[in-house]
Amino acid sequence: MARARRQGELVYMVYRAMTYGLSPFLYLHLQWRRFKGLEHPLRWPERLGRPSLPRPPASLIYFHAVSLGETMAAIPLINHCIKQQPDFNILMTTTTTSAFNVIKDRLPAHVIYQFAPLDTPAAVDAFLKYWSPNVVVLLESELWPNLILGASRKGIMLALLNARVSSRSFKLWSQPLALPLISLMLSKFSLITPLSSEQAINFQLLRAPPFIINFPGDLKYAVGEVDIPGKESIHIEGLQLQLANRPVWMASSIHEGEEEVMLGVHKELMQIFPDMVTIIVPRHPQQQQHIAQSQALPFGSPEARNHLRASLTTSSCHLSTTINACFSVSMSVILKALQKEGIDVALRSRDDKISPHSNIYLVDTLGELRSLYRLTPIAVIGGSFLPGLAGHNLSEAAAAGCAVLTGYHVGHFSHMVFAMQRANPFSVLQVSGKRELLEALSEMFNNHRVLEARRVAAKQTFLALSNGIVANVWNLVHLHLISRQTR
Repeated sequence: MARARRQGELVYMVYRAMTYGLSPFLYLHLQWRRFKGLEHPLRWPERLGRPSLPRPPASLIYFHAVSLGETMAAIPLINHCIKQQPDFNILMTTTTTSAFNVIKDRLPAHVIYQFAPLDTPAAVDAFLKYWSPNVVVLLESELWPNLILGASRKGIMLALLNARVSSRSFKLWSQPLALPLISLMLSKFSLITPLSSEQAINFQLLRAPPFIINFPGDLKYAVGEVDIPGKESIHIEGLQLQLANRPVWMASSIHEGEEEVMLGVHKELMQIFPDMVTIIVPRHPQQQQHIAQSQALPFGSPEARNHLRASLTTSSCHLSTTINACFSVSMSVILKALQKEGIDVALRSRDDKISPHSNIYLVDTLGELRSLYRLTPIAVIGGSFLPGLAGHNLSEAAAAGCAVLTGYHVGHFSHMVFAMQRANPFSVLQVSGKRELLEALSEMFNNHRVLEARRVAAKQTFLALSNGIVANVWNLVHLHLISRQTR
């Protein structure tokens, strides 16, 4: 053990020296990202550990999540923490601007929000010195050596919640050079709550101390405890009226290439249910305009496929303000092309109403997925129909009472699919592709009993699996970290 620890410290010294030496280049990369709209135009210095808000007195718990999904999973726990420990301040950081744009309206009023520092010695040291947290809570796979070992040196206790490591990362961390470093980092945690029993095994193979590993459940089941902003709720109620008495299904979190599957199913279903509405929610908002353009081409044609692939790989309309500019310039051209094909597409970003002639509703905004599930009785979860994809959170749709369908490429969400199907085989239906998806949707549109049975099964299974998750996680955090701070 002592030898492995020395090896880990040696590897960390090399990592720290490398990140110190690369700091000027990382600064230039940060400026490039800011120019491309990938960093906040005003708050980017926070990424260098420079605070933009004062540090309030008293104890502080620091939560960090990389992006939107992990952040939404953390919010219920933060709310619970505020109720249980009102004397503690809460600091929340994320890495992506997309997470910032969504959660700034969902976090409790007194939670401090900052962008996470780059994992360079200067940025992390400045961040930890200024905020001086008592406890650091990391979500999922945020294993940054300078942050973890820097916090440990300062006597700050660490927890890793909903912990997971991808198969690719597991292979990387298992290499002889990397294993001593990951082992050293994991030894600094007081609590690790893995996403599943399989993940628990992975962390033990990476030499995490077994006594710090506990499994209270998956925080992503806590979706029912996240409030929906009033303005968003009013918008959803308006859409519900517009969709009344029409067959509706949603394809959510759709990735590149999956549009062909969903639009192919849409066109065939339209022949049977001409008043049907398909709601398409791309995983990345900029993807929506390419879906719209592909509708103007013969589906399945080489032109359509090439257009989708070429468009989705260009960077001219990538993120943030750049997306909006490209979107506004090209939208009139796209709509004219769709009109020639007789297709009426309503767009979320423009607050388009779903008219009696609209058959596709494209959602090109972020952070509304959980409320959008209230619009549809059927939810097809994307990111699961092509090899190399890893699935998305099914519990959001189940919580809304949707019949839940997904593909077979579900990655680290396989434990969620398995848990739901084990609780009730009718709660999640997995389909292999276009033909099986078309058959399943046709059956549910034609047979109200089958549809209702799947909706009820999904909702009841979600309620059973989500019961007590937040309290269970908090009890472990309090036992292993908070209580030790107050002794």
